Amino acid sequence: MYPEAPVTPADDHWLTALRYRFRAWRGARPFWAGVFTLLGGIPIAYFPYADVRLGNITIAMATTAGAGSLIIGVLLVTLGLALWFQQSIRIFAGVATILLGLVSLPVSNIGGFMLGFLAALIGGCLALAWAPGRPVEPEVDLPAPREAETDHASQTTAHADGGRNSAG
Repeated sequence: MYPEAPVTPADDHWLTALRYRFRAWRGARPFWAGVFTLLGGIPIAYFPYADVRLGNITIAMATTAGAGSLIIGVLLVTLGLALWFQQSIRIFAGVATILLGLVSLPVSNIGGFMLGFLAALIGGCLALAWAPGRPVEPEVDLPAPREAETDHASQTTAHADGGRNSAG
């Protein structure tokens, strides 16, 4: 291959092409807002139902609001997926994510021991801050001016070319 040869997508390895496609997909949506929202929903839904075993001792972190924690966690995971696949609802999803994160503080073991709460707040703020990018406009190659044209040929005032106009 010559270094001057144009590179086509068929020349890249399939993993490289897949990485480029994922990068383009990720750049067209609030990807990191969805990731943090998903990560916020998992500990909020998990910790109220988890048991920790230390030797022969079982510590249950169950609360009386286990169903509420499960609902909040599932809603946060759903909002995270919606941010990836429905970019138009990013404002609603961001506000709902922040509100669900705040509600998880009293309902779900201090918001999933602050892990889920902080991740949900970061995800909601990122969703509110994200804005779609402008499409890239193709570059227009303008032809170079001909040598016969002078600087004053494009002027439209009566004072171009020493006060004379082109009519006479």
